[in-house]
Amino acid sequence: MGSAAVAPPDQSAEASHGVNPWLIAASVMLATFMEVLDTAIASVALPYIAGSLSASTEEATWVLTSYLVANAIVLPASNWFSLKFGRKRFLMSCVTIFTIASFACGAAPTLGIMLLARIIQGAGGGALQPLSQAILLESFPPAKRGAAMAVFAFGVVVAPVLGPTLGGWLTDTYSWRYAFYINIPIGILALFMINRFIHDPAYISKAKVAPLDRYGFAALVIWTGCLQVILDKGQEDDWFGATWIRWATFFLITSFIYFCWHCWRDKNTIVDLKVLKDRNFLLGCALIFMFGIGIYSTVTVLPLFYQTLLGYTAFTAGLVVAPRGIGAICGMPIIGYLSNKVDPRYLLTFGFFTFGLTTLYFGNITLDVSPTTLLLPILITGFGLSFVFVPISTAAYGTLDNKQIGNASGLFNLMRNVGGSIGIAIAQTLLTRRSAVHQNEIINSVPLTGQQFQNSLNAMTRALTGYFGKSNAADPAQAKLYQELQRQASHWAFVDVFRWLSLLCFFCVGIVWLFKKVKPGKAPAGAH
Repeated sequence: MGSAAVAPPDQSAEASHGVNPWLIAASVMLATFMEVLDTAIASVALPYIAGSLSASTEEATWVLTSYLVANAIVLPASNWFSLKFGRKRFLMSCVTIFTIASFACGAAPTLGIMLLARIIQGAGGGALQPLSQAILLESFPPAKRGAAMAVFAFGVVVAPVLGPTLGGWLTDTYSWRYAFYINIPIGILALFMINRFIHDPAYISKAKVAPLDRYGFAALVIWTGCLQVILDKGQEDDWFGATWIRWATFFLITSFIYFCWHCWRDKNTIVDLKVLKDRNFLLGCALIFMFGIGIYSTVTVLPLFYQTLLGYTAFTAGLVVAPRGIGAICGMPIIGYLSNKVDPRYLLTFGFFTFGLTTLYFGNITLDVSPTTLLLPILITGFGLSFVFVPISTAAYGTLDNKQIGNASGLFNLMRNVGGSIGIAIAQTLLTRRSAVHQNEIINSVPLTGQQFQNSLNAMTRALTGYFGKSNAADPAQAKLYQELQRQASHWAFVDVFRWLSLLCFFCVGIVWLFKKVKPGKAPAGAH
């Protein structure tokens, strides 16, 4: 091995400046956990935010969209900012902005101020994940990077699961505003630990940074902004049936093509897309994109099933899906140990296959499920997810050298966020469209003039006669049957979404084996 002279253990020792790397891991995990947790908490509190700020539910969705737009814009640009201003200084600035904006969100008296605060919060939070990931990967020697990524995965995988439970409890017990205020003590602790334990490596402090790529950044702002707005408002405005969506799609495609062409051809661009020449990193981006679709869709759809069809409160629904977090916590120590000893392709296969099987099991749920029926499958899902996130990172970054990791991390996290946004939009659209399809199918199979429907109508009419009187009971009886029709149709729509998500997971298993083999615990390609 003629690589000993440039082996990353020396680089990791320099990057950590003699500080215990586990203290560094705890510092950056706090920031990541805070950012991811806030996204999940805000989604649960949305109906309460709408009521408190005198806004419709549709208008309140901009609370999520504005955050995601600002978040996605900053993600791939985070490497340039960290090189320009210093990574530690930039990270502390982001945590400070995020924490102050969280207070502004909680104190917002109107929807307009809330949206402005959320945009600022998204800009501050966008860089937290890639910066944290890059610091972790550089601070640990290659042999321990799997364990370090397991700690990072704790924040990214567990926070979206704990978010709905914590957010539901805070909202029901106190106010939706505390869902934002909770970030303040976490942010202050993260700032203290980052200032105390994190230092910039030499190559960042000595880096010569080119001017900001204004054209690339502008294109990034346009295509990410158009994408989020289209995803958020598409179903509401009948997608391409609306003229403004067709125009937004045109600007999206045009700016995205220009962004890719510009960042591939020119030098000193805001994102270096040439890192995609690395086969493992390209496949890793594709897989994390599909993983984003899978996990964000499942985390969104399952609580929705409990709330809309079974009548659970936000807190109860969050509590029911909380075992996924327990499963992920149980899986983290195991994956941290195995990632240094087992080919990541085997771990990914196990993770995606387990995720696919449990999601397929969700596709067999009925409206008679008890709160504990899905306890074990949800627990297993969390355990399987822990076998996905860490090995994807290991395989994707395993053939890159340290100086490529900062740029690659921003791109990698952007793909996961975009996948999550697209996944949630697709899931919501499918729920609406498939519900209408199943409603027509049920009506066709049970005609209004058929004996089965007439018997049900007569039975319901008799049951409601005591409440409305014999002459007035017919209309409420029909309304009650139509309500049950909608409930059954929605149930089958949820079943469809779960089954298609399981197919996506099984498809990912095939892609996993296109990775080049990365030896566990070995240095990146640049050191071989």
